[in-house]
Amino acid sequence: MKKRKRWMLLGILTVVLLCGGAAIFGYFKPSLTTFADTDGKKMKFRTEGTSFLQYDENEQWKDLFVKGVNLGATVPGHFPGELPATEEDYLRWFKQIDDMGANVIRLYTVHNPVFYSAIVKYNRNKGEDPLYFMQGIWSPEEQLIEQQDAYLGDIHQQFKDEISKAVAAVYGDITVEEKYGASSGKYTTNAGKYLMAWHIGTEWDPSMVKNTNSKHKDVELYKGSYFSAAPEASPFESWLAGLLDYAAAEEQKYGWQHPMTFTNWVTTDVLKHPGEPLFEEDMVSVDARHIEPVNWDAGYFASYHVYPYYPDFFRTDKSLQTISDGQGGYNTYKAYLRKLKAKFTDMPIMVTEYGVPSSVGVSHHGPGGRDQGGHDEQEQGEINVSLTKDIYDEGYSGAILFMWQDEWFKKTWNTMPFEIPPDRRPYWLNVLTNEKMFGVLAMQPGKEEMLVMDGNLADWDELPEGEVTHWQGNDSGVKGMRMTHDEAYLYIGMELDQEFDPKKSKLYIGADTIDGGELPKKELAGRTITGGGLETLIELGKGSESQVKIAPTYDFHKRLYGKNGYWMIDEDEESKDSKGNSKSSKESSFNEWKLAISLLMNPPDTRFAHPFVEETVGYLKRGSSDPEASDFSSTTSWQYQGKVVEMRIPWMLLGFADPSSLQVIDYSPNDRRTFNTKVTEGIRLLPWISDRSESVQTKGKPAANSAVSNPQGNKEMKLENGAFYTWKPWETVKYSERLKKSYYAMQKYFTEIPDIRNEK
Repeated sequence: MKKRKRWMLLGILTVVLLCGGAAIFGYFKPSLTTFADTDGKKMKFRTEGTSFLQYDENEQWKDLFVKGVNLGATVPGHFPGELPATEEDYLRWFKQIDDMGANVIRLYTVHNPVFYSAIVKYNRNKGEDPLYFMQGIWSPEEQLIEQQDAYLGDIHQQFKDEISKAVAAVYGDITVEEKYGASSGKYTTNAGKYLMAWHIGTEWDPSMVKNTNSKHKDVELYKGSYFSAAPEASPFESWLAGLLDYAAAEEQKYGWQHPMTFTNWVTTDVLKHPGEPLFEEDMVSVDARHIEPVNWDAGYFASYHVYPYYPDFFRTDKSLQTISDGQGGYNTYKAYLRKLKAKFTDMPIMVTEYGVPSSVGVSHHGPGGRDQGGHDEQEQGEINVSLTKDIYDEGYSGAILFMWQDEWFKKTWNTMPFEIPPDRRPYWLNVLTNEKMFGVLAMQPGKEEMLVMDGNLADWDELPEGEVTHWQGNDSGVKGMRMTHDEAYLYIGMELDQEFDPKKSKLYIGADTIDGGELPKKELAGRTITGGGLETLIELGKGSESQVKIAPTYDFHKRLYGKNGYWMIDEDEESKDSKGNSKSSKESSFNEWKLAISLLMNPPDTRFAHPFVEETVGYLKRGSSDPEASDFSSTTSWQYQGKVVEMRIPWMLLGFADPSSLQVIDYSPNDRRTFNTKVTEGIRLLPWISDRSESVQTKGKPAANSAVSNPQGNKEMKLENGAFYTWKPWETVKYSERLKKSYYAMQKYFTEIPDIRNEK
């Protein structure tokens, strides 16, 4: 080959390689169209009137409907301040969130640098269709509640410091020293072009707001370069105006402007609620209309956290009973949204938190069954879709669902007294605590993928050696039993002598964890137990018969709310049967496992009487835990086939305050309405099967045909001969992720909603 040709070929090859390299290094990567004014200020989003606008690739402003999810900063086994998420986690989640049809992720606080580098990496080849984020800035919430005055110097400075950190972190321009409970590291990635808006603060404590307003009546209205307090602003609203102005000034340094909002919730909304029983829930307002952008072209919008079950006026306020839910009741959520939207006639408004959890436990009731908990994944999805539809139909500018992932560290008011010690909450999954299970991404305990509750024990054989304890049955009708556990459940697999038929018999398993306990005389049906007592009783039968019950003297619920606690339960009424007759001791039974839903309160503490409401949460749902099965339910507890019965029992139903350290609630008297724990050696299980004819009692004596149906007669069962199961404490957790049925329900609806309402 001639030298000239060779050099020509080398030149062509060099150009090709350079072009390829340019593509690799991003010179030819898809760009993102942004608006820039004559001063060089950049914008991608802004507000106008009641619309939230996006600048598109055709260089036009269009009315955007914001669809998104709130993203937490943690995974099982960690508190949120530890920020354990990795780049791999973020990239996986971004793809799933994007596929769900969302266009934004909302963060509550500054994440570690890896989030911002990961969002830029994920969007690198997304062109004009990236996944955006809305950056939250956490307020000094604990200090605000404790000190009850927003104007205190240390609080105000802490908040400003957090704002400076957040802005610099988003634009990759800060190094933050390591500090426990907060994000830190070198922020070098500029993620500003994927920012949608700033979301400042947390839900405001009404007492703090009222006290701030009272103490600073004469404070001068804040007048800033970008945001100012309107003449009607309260001292607290004026304080907020100053912080929004400070955030705007910080961002202006980087040549960008994004829309601003501050966090708000129903408790401090702008409406009056005559049907709300609690004064605190209608005490004071924080009004976004009382803050004005004066030189901030990106604009400003109102945002609210709105759930269908809290505060109680969603159930009690008749002024919201104006829209039919199509089922004989009222859609008070939609009615509330309509009233709230009517107040904001010249600015956009979004719902930036809403949703229901998929949990066994429940802590508030909402109209139409939109409760805080007590739903499986399918029900969660149906309700979340209906709430999203209400938000969209009422003309809101956005709906950001709570939550992306389940959060094991969370707490709920009605299980908090029993989760001891509280600093171990992240190490186990209490399915009775609904706050842990708002996610559309399930954070499953260690064995949920391995063991399917379907009445077939073949999958037990695949468990690692040493993780299953076997017990050889006795003449109680139980041939054998297997036991294992994970972070959420005690698993039990049973092989019976005869096929199980709930129509003909019931299966009982007594559980003993500590000294003490009682005997369920009614369920024993003539049998006796020697060697100790039981704390809880598993009963499997037809429908709602299947549940975990608790010994009367061990009953946490009655101890907390009975005469030795808050005395909200009329225990005299509890000791009577359905006809009002006193129950005899020979007919005594264990109590249903209940949680408080609403506390008893009366005037003058409340506007009107507020009854005590409780709900049985010990029910064990029969079905399959296989997401692909036709009878799947995420709250399934048991299933049977022929002679096999398989179950998983939530730890707290068995009396555990923290299974990771083998701590159970003990029998000691409540100390100022609190509980103590005791470390157990393990759990002993004593099974028996009872023909239904055995439960027929006449004046405390067995039925005439019991000799035939119960050939064992008045059998004595020794507790020490029962199956014993124990385990080692754990400090790390095993978990797996799975997209819930609710994810796919939201995906279907999110992808049906157009991103753009109309052009501007």
